[in-house]
Amino acid sequence: MFSVEICAGAGGQALGLEKSGFSHLAAIEIDADACKTLRHNRPHWAVFEQDISTFSGLSYRGAELLAGGLPCPPFSKASKQLGEADERNLFPAGLRLIDEIRPKAVMFENVKGFLDPRFIHYRDEIQSKIQKMGYSFGIKLFNASDFGVPQLRPRVVIIAIENSISEWFEWPVPISLPPISVGNALYSMLQAKGWQQAASWREKANSIAPTIVGGSKKHGGPDLGPTRAKQAWAAIGVDGMGIADSPPQPDFVGNPRLTVEMVARLQGFPDDWHFCGRKTSRYRQVGNAFPPPVAEAVGNQIIKALSARKIYRVAS
Repeated sequence: MFSVEICAGAGGQALGLEKSGFSHLAAIEIDADACKTLRHNRPHWAVFEQDISTFSGLSYRGAELLAGGLPCPPFSKASKQLGEADERNLFPAGLRLIDEIRPKAVMFENVKGFLDPRFIHYRDEIQSKIQKMGYSFGIKLFNASDFGVPQLRPRVVIIAIENSISEWFEWPVPISLPPISVGNALYSMLQAKGWQQAASWREKANSIAPTIVGGSKKHGGPDLGPTRAKQAWAAIGVDGMGIADSPPQPDFVGNPRLTVEMVARLQGFPDDWHFCGRKTSRYRQVGNAFPPPVAEAVGNQIIKALSARKIYRVAS
């Protein structure tokens, strides 16, 4: 089944949907380094370095899925929460692309702040427009840790399913096993250069990570978030003041900083997914990504709904 991915970033959502069974006809992303990342890892994808506000979906009419992580700053508590008044709000472009492509299903991802009471009228407006196009609308908050990601990362998923298919869609159910700890997830990487305290550090880092923050191009270099987030990282033995270039040396003493690759593992990316650009850019690509395992879980349910409809048509 075919999909179109907008605001693709470094490919977290696209990768998860690929694992669930979707083939991407196009991936649209405005950031140059993120586009390089997509092309490096998936040379066969058609990657467009473009603002989705100027992208036409007419050539992709009939694709089964339109998916994307629309920019979160308009709704994030870390920003001013200007919502529809924010110039970075791309929901209007997303709605236009739904109308142009008319996919069987839509999957948009955003931050928890999108559910704040202040945005209820805007959510209702979006829902009304989507329903008028012939879709059933649903919205749900997920934690990445419910799907095996060793990180506390709440994310909102918006689903629109063509009315003729909607009865077959069910939201994914969290997996029964808890995620592994940060210590167990990163031990092999932190001891790669023979760090003598790696084993004791693993015992201290015995919980999942706080939410990884990607940050904005308008603010400094890479670190693991605001003061409260840094304190949470320190509690599990991680120095959140910056991002390291490599694992600690054998005689290193203190709390280690994480590398971009370590943060990517905590986001649920496979180790062979390469990020392009300078360190700050690579970290932001990772930190702003939608964890692939969560996208895969939702994608599996969309695939089931689309497949059930096809089976029904054959049987009838």
